[in-house]
Amino acid sequence: AGKGKGKGTERKPLSVERTKGSEILFGVAPCWLALARARRALFRLFLKRSSGSGRPLRGEFALQAAARGLPVLHVPGRELDTLCRGRAHQGVCLEVSPLPFKSLRDAEEPQLGDGESGSRQLLWLVLEHIQDPMNLGALLRSAYFLGVDRVVASHRNSCPLTPVVSKASAGAMEVLDVYSTDDLQGFLKAKSAEGWEVVGTVSRPRDVEDVPVISCSEFRWDKPVIVVIGSEGEGISLETELQCQRMLAIPPGRVLHPGIDSLNVSVAAGILLHSICSQKRRHGD
Repeated sequence: AGKGKGKGTERKPLSVERTKGSEILFGVAPCWLALARARRALFRLFLKRSSGSGRPLRGEFALQAAARGLPVLHVPGRELDTLCRGRAHQGVCLEVSPLPFKSLRDAEEPQLGDGESGSRQLLWLVLEHIQDPMNLGALLRSAYFLGVDRVVASHRNSCPLTPVVSKASAGAMEVLDVYSTDDLQGFLKAKSAEGWEVVGTVSRPRDVEDVPVISCSEFRWDKPVIVVIGSEGEGISLETELQCQRMLAIPPGRVLHPGIDSLNVSVAAGILLHSICSQKRRHGD
């Protein structure tokens, strides 16, 4: 039935007017966590109208929305496709207010105390000029999974916290507090003066002027540490590099062909963070 109709030509536009300034989260994990955390203003939940395998899960979504007094619209899958521009929505979209970066000025500073082991092993991740939303999402997912205490992004030349980032983070963006600063070098200088170790990262072992480069396996985590990750193409800027006490590199496992001689930035960050975090339980003294 209905095969004679022109494909897509008579598709009705969405019958829902979007709330001004809203955005559409898509996918099960981002929508579920945004609903559960309620850090954003929540406007409407859109669920795919079907009797398919996802029905029990969509029932859970509807219950959660009802508990929050949130309108639920059951719509055809194509309307969800339109809402999130054809991305993988898994039958769920949520209209929400954007999630801004948090200001470092409003952040509670952890007290380093008198060398207590807990404060010695604080780990912050700093992201400089990460512009690709898929990389940013993957970085946030790894940071959350591995136990990073705080993520700080440079304000300039960085990707905002978009629905694409949330989906790529498997919803970790909805849970983590992500801060931004418009004076990255000043921030790193201040943390260094407070006794933090600031370590940069290089995509391959190379000489960095005035900053020693070590393999990530040689790094010993004995004071609060900030790991700085730069963009995939450019790496860390020279100004930021000069605020680092050391640079970490991941040694390759073979002689590399010149065309494929570095790692994806989020994969590299995962390896470096794990290399540090794995010391948490077996740390001596």
